[in-house]
Amino acid sequence: MNILKAVLIATVYITLFTGVGKMENDILSFGAFIKNGETEFRLMAPKADMVFLVIFQKYDDETGTEYPMNKTTKGIWSCFLKNTGIGTLYGYRLKGNYLGNDPNVIVADPYSKAAVTQNSYRHVAKSLIVDNNYNWGDDSWVTIDQNDLIIYEIHIRDMTAHSSSGSSIPGTYRGLIDPEQKGGIAHIKEMGVNAVQILPAQDFANVEVPYKDKSAPIYNTWNPYARNHWGYMTTFFFAPETYYGTDGANTPGVWNGIDGRAVTEFKDMVKAFHRENIAVIMDVVYNHVSNYDYHPFKYIDREMYFRLNPKGNYVAHSGCGNDTKTEHSAMRKLILESVKYWMTEYHVDGFRFDLGNLIDPVTRELIISELKTLNPNVIILAEPWGNGYDPAGFSEMGWASFNDQFRNGVKGQNPIDGLGFIFGSWQGNNSQKSLQRYVTGSLTQSGGQYMNVAHSVNYLESHDDHSLGDFIRIGSGQVDENDRISDRLENSLVENDQLTLNKLAALFLLTSQGTTFLHAGQEWARSKVISDTNVPDKKIGKIDHNSYEKDNETNWLNWDEKEMNEELVSYYKGLIQIRKNYPEFCHSEPEGYEFVNLEKKIAMAYTLDNNIFVAMNGDYKKSLKLNLPVGDWHVLADAEGIDLEGERTLSKKVSLPPTSGMILIKSGNVKNR
Repeated sequence: MNILKAVLIATVYITLFTGVGKMENDILSFGAFIKNGETEFRLMAPKADMVFLVIFQKYDDETGTEYPMNKTTKGIWSCFLKNTGIGTLYGYRLKGNYLGNDPNVIVADPYSKAAVTQNSYRHVAKSLIVDNNYNWGDDSWVTIDQNDLIIYEIHIRDMTAHSSSGSSIPGTYRGLIDPEQKGGIAHIKEMGVNAVQILPAQDFANVEVPYKDKSAPIYNTWNPYARNHWGYMTTFFFAPETYYGTDGANTPGVWNGIDGRAVTEFKDMVKAFHRENIAVIMDVVYNHVSNYDYHPFKYIDREMYFRLNPKGNYVAHSGCGNDTKTEHSAMRKLILESVKYWMTEYHVDGFRFDLGNLIDPVTRELIISELKTLNPNVIILAEPWGNGYDPAGFSEMGWASFNDQFRNGVKGQNPIDGLGFIFGSWQGNNSQKSLQRYVTGSLTQSGGQYMNVAHSVNYLESHDDHSLGDFIRIGSGQVDENDRISDRLENSLVENDQLTLNKLAALFLLTSQGTTFLHAGQEWARSKVISDTNVPDKKIGKIDHNSYEKDNETNWLNWDEKEMNEELVSYYKGLIQIRKNYPEFCHSEPEGYEFVNLEKKIAMAYTLDNNIFVAMNGDYKKSLKLNLPVGDWHVLADAEGIDLEGERTLSKKVSLPPTSGMILIKSGNVKNR
């Protein structure tokens, strides 16, 4: 970091936290704070002429008892009340000439630690004061070298909502950690990964405007489900999503989170993963909010929280109707305090920042410096998109980011006319040289994007776009993207060409330097076929590449499919164990690689630290004949499967079948643990 940048950050930080008063646990500036038998309520609303604290008796009350708040310096409003402790429901009503202050709308606290919300597109909410005391015992953050991370991306509800999971509490935080089931934590442990990344679980607006309803504020022609299932529409940045609580319901008009149990249940979930030495990473969305809900930002101060054009309209590089103004001190404060709160109050180990490039550089610098002060091993990942694409800029700040070049080079950019290495093609400008760059960590010194291999999040599938299994189904010609699938289980069965393609992709991913990232179900080539429901979806039966709105079997993991494709699941498990057994795959320097000259073949082979030999043949027609380095070599993995014992030995020469890979270990160095 240069001196000018350091001074700028220090100046912003001093400005940010001067004059606010002591923060609860040195984290929060605003919200509700119980002290000495009374509760202080604090809100930042500099443009309001008057703010009333509203105390409700019941969660479905439309009005309540109002108390005028006192305006202090710098636009902070405060009120002290007795007999308003745990269980109190409250909100704010703002009056003034400012455009956003609507005295007819009572908004919840943007710093709500728990929210009671109604299932409607307005996401009507009340703030709930909860008891944050929790018995963590000796629980703390999981310490994992970022080079060793093997991340498994999950959606809390999708992991157990399908009846095949066998969970007694499906679709919930508690259901996820129920050990007596096929899915959930039992499967995650079985795979051997050491981190889970959960799709957004900060309280979000999961209901969107009704489909083709002319009375709605926006005419919805694109989302017949009128849902936002994935959660990328955050409303309350300090509160857990209540739909995943054991009292969660999706019935229209019903209220969720009435007793605040989601707070404890989220902590139970984190604690259970930590007991298995599995880190918990939250996918967080600070770059935009929902277009339709009664979001407090819109009614408190639009100019403070949103980027606006000269006409006062929202700027929307996010593609979601608005961008938050992360460079403003109030929004920057909220982001920093939010992530620190989740780290300290919920023991979260790290964050994946949605559309990270929409967060201004100063805020990004403060995020990593502040979080590393709390926990030097905090995991910080960026989706490096949003009004540009700059993974190199993130790496310079010490952030990891998702490596799209890796993804596109290995599998391709799209399954129609952009196929990559595993299909026997060079996507875009890819070549043997780029493949070599990917396996060595995509470092800047070799023309890559990253200053540190741990900053390269290597992935072939995430919640976005086609699953890897579906990409291969379409790319191999087994399924046409316009086909309607009549037999979901038959479509999900992976064999022959599909199996070899999936295995080669997995081998490339799990033998490459950098952070490894998998998406739930990737290990059995999960297929997302649009389920037949009572929703008027014209694409029912087709493969879905963007299932963000579907809370049904399109997204729910069917654990019977795992059993059908056990050979591929075992292959992934074996590769994960090989990666853990041999640190060369995570901690080798580029100088440790000796690549075989394969001329113009669509293939790659190398010796790693004189101990491991890896070969991959992307050609779908021709075998690859290779001379092996001197000595005897044990086969850990090949096209047939995984052998951690390395019982089969090769020497001198090897012939690699089309679309296959191989991992060999030098004789005498086999590890099986």
